[in-house]
Amino acid sequence: QVQLVESGGGLVQAGGSLRLSCAASGRTFSSYVMGWFRQAPGKEREFVAANGVRTYYADSVKGRFTISRDNAKNTVYLQMNSLKPEDTAVYYCAADLAITRATVAEVDEYDYWGQGTQVTVSS
Repeated sequence: QVQLVESGGGLVQAGGSLRLSCAASGRTFSSYVMGWFRQAPGKEREFVAANGVRTYYADSVKGRFTISRDNAKNTVYLQMNSLKPEDTAVYYCAADLAITRATVAEVDEYDYWGQGTQVTVSS
């Protein structure tokens, strides 16, 4: 079992930056593929970024967001720069052992989820 707790969300003006953190429980954190997803009101949850052996990004955030992890602290981060109003959403951290390159962006493939943290970008 893995428990995930996100933090770092908030209200920021367009063009600003935020860094989200996701702290994970468990002793095998380094074995998990860690992902960030987001869900805007009235929309489906969508892939943002993931970090395992490789790093993956959604096209909409490529060049603006950076995912990183600190295995010693059991924490994954999402640095978000040049934020846009369309980035407004609840951001979720997810984890799974069996993610592959083909499934990294699939919501249903991740077994463990955090409770989410709200990010609001004002124009």
